[in-house]
Amino acid sequence: MEKRVLFRSGWLPWLLIAPQMAVILVFFFWPASQAIWQSMQQEDAFGTSTAFVGLENFQTLFDDPAYIESFKVTALFSVLVAGSGIALSLVLAIFADRILRGGLVYKTFLIIPYAVAPAIAGVLWVFMFSPSIGVVSYFLRYIGIDWNHLLNSNQALTLIVVAAVWKQISYNFLFFLAGLQSIPKALIEAAAIDGAGPLRRFFTIQFPLLSPTTFFLLVINIVYAFFDTFAIVHATTEGGPGRDTAILVYKVWHDGFKALDLGGSAAQSVVLMVIVVALTVIQFRYVEKKVQY
Repeated sequence: MEKRVLFRSGWLPWLLIAPQMAVILVFFFWPASQAIWQSMQQEDAFGTSTAFVGLENFQTLFDDPAYIESFKVTALFSVLVAGSGIALSLVLAIFADRILRGGLVYKTFLIIPYAVAPAIAGVLWVFMFSPSIGVVSYFLRYIGIDWNHLLNSNQALTLIVVAAVWKQISYNFLFFLAGLQSIPKALIEAAAIDGAGPLRRFFTIQFPLLSPTTFFLLVINIVYAFFDTFAIVHATTEGGPGRDTAILVYKVWHDGFKALDLGGSAAQSVVLMVIVVALTVIQFRYVEKKVQY
């Protein structure tokens, strides 16, 4: 029988959620409203004079081929980061869940990357993939791959994807490991007694029971790829070569702080916010139906 909490006072529930509502108002709704208002204005570099231009900034954006190209780069980047990050962390969590000796050390090393700042993570991978002194690039040349992400767009995209996945993999790993350890061992043992192999046990028992965790991580990783990878891109490629790795969040910063197009940068931030909100709604509307709670 479902239990419900009844409040004797009508204002007590509102009082309890007031701190969280204040945080959302101050750190989301207020900045979002400011961005929307600024996106409809044309400002000089110092903000001393403004003119209301309506939707002109948005029209200029979608008439710009470079901005359309950044959409394609961001879409590919987010799919690679979310997909490969979730898949790799799930594999690592499966191995960690089966280790009996030295498991704590193994798990600790997998968690360490999450403590590294995104900019530091980008710098680490830049050094390892440096065309002249990088350890990884040296071995790539040894096997016949001429690595130079400063000139090759595909290699530059690969570098930021690898750095972004490495930074986020610890977060995904923790949730998958917790999900695997919460599955009753009796179910796995019963399937093994019935003759089900490791792969069949995983795809028929473990993975379906991990669907809530997988759905949660899918939403988080897409938001991460769109918003939280700016420092990685800035530290590794700075959007280059050319603008071939300038994802949407990096272009917002570049056009606003370097090109000093404040109105256009605000319009880009509004478009980015709408995209992420729409993707999140779509996932909850359609993908969540396949989740087994």
